[in-house]
Amino acid sequence: MKFTPFLAGLLLKSAFAVAATAPAAKPRNVLIFLADDYGYMDMGANNPKTFYETPNLDRLAATGVRFTSGYAANPVCSPTRYSIQTGRYPTRAGLTNWLAGMRVERFQNAPLTLQMPLEETTLAEVLRPAGYRTAFVGKWHLGEEEKFWPEAQGFDVNVGGFSKGSPPSYFSPYKNPRLTDGPLGEHLTMRLAAETAALIAKFAAEGKPFFIQHSCYDVHTPLQAPKELIEKYRAKAERLGLKDAFAEEKQHFISVKAPRQVRTVQNHAVYAAMVESMDTAVGRVLKKLDELGLADSTLVVFTSDNGGLSTSEGLPTSNHPLRGGKGWVYEGGIREPFLVRMPAATLRPGTASDVPVMSIDLFATALDYAGVKVPAGLTIDGQSLAPLLRGGSAPARDALYWHYPHYGNQGGFPGGAIRMGDWKLVENYEDGVVELYNLRDDIGEKSDLAAAQPARVTAMRTKLHAWYREVGARFLRAKDGGPPPWSPGQ
Repeated sequence: MKFTPFLAGLLLKSAFAVAATAPAAKPRNVLIFLADDYGYMDMGANNPKTFYETPNLDRLAATGVRFTSGYAANPVCSPTRYSIQTGRYPTRAGLTNWLAGMRVERFQNAPLTLQMPLEETTLAEVLRPAGYRTAFVGKWHLGEEEKFWPEAQGFDVNVGGFSKGSPPSYFSPYKNPRLTDGPLGEHLTMRLAAETAALIAKFAAEGKPFFIQHSCYDVHTPLQAPKELIEKYRAKAERLGLKDAFAEEKQHFISVKAPRQVRTVQNHAVYAAMVESMDTAVGRVLKKLDELGLADSTLVVFTSDNGGLSTSEGLPTSNHPLRGGKGWVYEGGIREPFLVRMPAATLRPGTASDVPVMSIDLFATALDYAGVKVPAGLTIDGQSLAPLLRGGSAPARDALYWHYPHYGNQGGFPGGAIRMGDWKLVENYEDGVVELYNLRDDIGEKSDLAAAQPARVTAMRTKLHAWYREVGARFLRAKDGGPPPWSPGQ
């Protein structure tokens, strides 16, 4: 066929006609669910024998990727929350404990930053200039003063996010300055799900891409849940013959002499009811995505801020066979449910990946999916998981790190840790004693191999101490004129 100006014009008009009738690309949305004190073994997809019922989370796992070595950046809440907002290790900001946890034992805690500094660049602050509507729903706990709440950190909308770590009540009246009371007895968990679903509908109607963080108050204390669900699980525990069972955590301490009691059986009816309530809430939000046809254009993440509460405050759950729980740098305190469903991912839905990942990775992953670049000059520690989800390579790093220089409320010791491949080294900040575990062979961290692997200990400890220096880690301090505690380099 001879190509003439007439034919060229005809083809050009045809191309314009096709472009005019082709559907516009859907905005790429980001939805992050963050649970509170929800342990790795509390989810059916991770633990088919769990006492708890999590059908909606299990369905999310079946439609996305389940990371079996997914970690929180810290064994307690506020630092991990910081890591999600910024993509950075919380040690960089000195935000290394819940706010404001300053309990003293033989030594003083490390100095603690009491809020997420306004100078930090949050995920919301990067996405909003790119045309995203941003909303925060639920628990914030990143600053006592109102000037540090979500509205000051890049979020257009804040529903229920303020300074407290625990909700004053899971039933209305809520006593929450960022949440109007509902009818007497209204359930907070369902109310927040309704708020998030309404925001999704609102932003979708505006034709705007959105970033919403739905930050559950569940399953944090106070232990409260609807009575009918509590009765359901009491009957279930009785039917299954489940009785309370505990072990002792005999980790060496200078400050704490008595062993710590640790729950080894999941059977707590109130906690189980809270888990089901949270799962139902997640399901209601995901259903709204389906109803609006947004599931195929929304990155969905579900994870937790730290491990299950198994050693204090009613010790309502068991992380067994993981060691320890909330407030401990053992696996029970930092290994989390970690689900990611990314549209157009090439990994088969329902894939379980054992690649070690962390809450610091969610910042870069969300920006990668949204097509928004990390701001020039911004230092972040996390890496995007999108290439891995698309069938490519895992994040190019050789280690993950933890730093907890505090006496928490759960009996854990001030300490740090490094994971390299299958190996994990734990360091006690009271005296510098280290332990070494092979997580592939010993997920319960029962067999300390430090004495048998001195070269590996030296290499890992050297790398951990170099990281301390890089991020400006702070350590325990002497008190009352007493002897100084151990510090790196001793």
